[in-house]
Amino acid sequence: MSANDDAAPETRLIHTRAERLGRVTVNPPVERASTVLFRTEAALYGPKPTYGRMGLTVHRELEAAMCILEGAKHTRLASNGLQACALGIASVVEAGGHLLFTDSAYGPTARFCEKRLKTMGVEAERFNPRIGAGIERLFRENTQAILLESPGSLTFEISDLPAIAEVAKKRGIRIVCDNTWGAGLHYQPLALGADISVQALTKYVVGHSDAFGGAVMTNEISLANKVANCSEDWGIGLAPDDAYLAIRGIRSLKTRLKAHEAAGLELAGWLEARPEVASVIHPALPSHPDHALWKRDFTGANGLFAFVLKDYPPAALERFFEALQLFGMGFSWGGFESLIIPCDDQLTRSAGCWTKEKPGQLMRVHVGLEAVSDLKADLEAGFAALNAA
Repeated sequence: MSANDDAAPETRLIHTRAERLGRVTVNPPVERASTVLFRTEAALYGPKPTYGRMGLTVHRELEAAMCILEGAKHTRLASNGLQACALGIASVVEAGGHLLFTDSAYGPTARFCEKRLKTMGVEAERFNPRIGAGIERLFRENTQAILLESPGSLTFEISDLPAIAEVAKKRGIRIVCDNTWGAGLHYQPLALGADISVQALTKYVVGHSDAFGGAVMTNEISLANKVANCSEDWGIGLAPDDAYLAIRGIRSLKTRLKAHEAAGLELAGWLEARPEVASVIHPALPSHPDHALWKRDFTGANGLFAFVLKDYPPAALERFFEALQLFGMGFSWGGFESLIIPCDDQLTRSAGCWTKEKPGQLMRVHVGLEAVSDLKADLEAGFAALNAA
């Protein structure tokens, strides 16, 4: 049996379905199938999924879990986070329209907005992620949607979603929010005024750096139908094995996030005291300029944050990375292993953004599940190499 609505989130994420379809296994079956057989023409053309691309048992269970996680009524799955973002955006804009998107959006999502949407007849315009209700000044007669990502990618600005939603709804402008950092457990965009919430399941939901996935959530049936129709037109689907790994990961999501949060905060505080570090950018730290907004709208943090180094030459930075043994240098995040990447090459921000004046390299950190003492020792070795003559 499924858990009732009064149960704690971690309980409801484990007991996601009202019935288990007669199965005796705890986990849903992975049905690797393209063809689904039916006995009647009515069933063949019926409302239930009739082709493997539309998903089968494991997909339905993952959709149910994502609805619980995000406080949603409808979920549509995608093969990765970028695809989910593109699907969510494309479902609420059309030719001749205007999209406003946060200057701190995930780089590939920003590329989709500025390049691909242009070919579809939609104009995309960046805005300062801290604009709040002031975004109303940017509205045009043809503004159809707003894309938020809070905290922002790489630079971790918190946007005032309730304030933006208040002015947007007066004009019938839809809001899509990338909620990958908040992971549903720590941030609820739909409850705060967003129309669509999007996640890259690749990150904390999967949690083990071994699968891709994306999800688009909403509470409105009209929007759900638009998302579904766009998904069908584009031929979007999620592989059953990836869906299985996502549903497996979601069962332990809250427990893992607690560990990532605690380790991330400890390491962030430690980095703030390092002489090599100019600033630490973590929304849960009181030093963050948007800490009050984070404290108001979020219930927790995770292991992903950034810091800015003081001015060091390229050779010193090379020594720093070469000295690290535990922190890997690689894209993505949310897994059990710690990662660190230099971000300056990815920073495509508007003129006047604070990133133009920072003293040194921007570094993004994902704190995994290793002992924090070992991670500190690893970074100490890196800093020693950084400072070597």
